[in-house]
Amino acid sequence: MNKFSLGQVVGTPGALKAIENAGQEPGFFLSKHAQGDWGTMDKDDKQLNEDALSNGDRILSAYRTLKGERIWIITEADRSTTALLLPDEY
Repeated sequence: MNKFSLGQVVGTPGALKAIENAGQEPGFFLSKHAQGDWGTMDKDDKQLNEDALSNGDRILSAYRTLKGERIWIITEADRSTTALLLPDEY
């Protein structure tokens, strides 16, 4: 069950290519993000995401593809947009 709305989902070419190269689908990562699995975030950042569920701040998750490439998913504070991107594209 999703903990929040993703809004419009967008992805950078780099993130989409990294996911494709690993033989994975964007929906796999988006589902984890929306369900509150924050991925490889540290304890403090995971707590910031938990707090953001009630206070309306942005939510950021970090994952690794099966090939080890790191991707981020960021949902804006107003929940209008969620973006998949590589950390160096931020």
